[in-house]
Amino acid sequence: MPHVNVGGERIFYAHHNIVERSGPHLILVHGAGGNHMLWGSTVRNLRTANVYALDLPGHGRSKGSGRRSIIEYARFVLRFMDACGISQAVVAGHSMGGATAMQAALLCPDRVSGLVLVGTGARLRVLPAILEGTLSDLAGTVELICETAYAPSAPREIVRQGQRQMLQVAPQTIHDDFAACDAFDAMERLADIRCPALVICGTEDRLTPSKYSAFLAGRIPRAELVLIEDAGHMVITEKPGLLARAIEDALARW
Repeated sequence: MPHVNVGGERIFYAHHNIVERSGPHLILVHGAGGNHMLWGSTVRNLRTANVYALDLPGHGRSKGSGRRSIIEYARFVLRFMDACGISQAVVAGHSMGGATAMQAALLCPDRVSGLVLVGTGARLRVLPAILEGTLSDLAGTVELICETAYAPSAPREIVRQGQRQMLQVAPQTIHDDFAACDAFDAMERLADIRCPALVICGTEDRLTPSKYSAFLAGRIPRAELVLIEDAGHMVITEKPGLLARAIEDALARW
């Protein structure tokens, strides 16, 4: 598993190369308080793309500090591409990562050849109880987040694993992630996104309901919407096989 130096920060990423290297580069960007493992091995090892699943600064195995705005995370992803020698890529993002992916496409449209937007929205307002609780009662707040993030039918071990992974991130970083989400607003700029976009949402998503994804698909000119049944906000861990199939189908069309 490689590391790369990005602006003086040692960044971890999992890298999967396909046999035919002519396939697209696909960068996976996790959500608030997450890490690359949340994408699951099925998505991280797609057969039709060169996949880079990174841990954002201050998350997972990456050093450095988390960012305080979505545009800072977008600029980081573009610098990560520079460090890996990637001139153009499809950027996939979950939740906060989806906002980051959209912002990267708006900042440098020539470098983002496609978007995969999973469980995200043009605005990502966060409950004040979550913003406050990340600093005053991290364990209780993470429990609240995870109880809401998964579909009721999700196996309890998946939910508990999600809690354990988030609790490994510094409270200030988690707080800053959610504050960055709360301040994000791209509602008036979606029409400026010119690359193809695959918008995916679980039908049981209670954090970014499917109406958020429908709005994205209706406003981004070259977007399509895929709804995954019986999955919540954490569709990336609840239904990784269906998610991987949807991404591979989209990459084949693009």
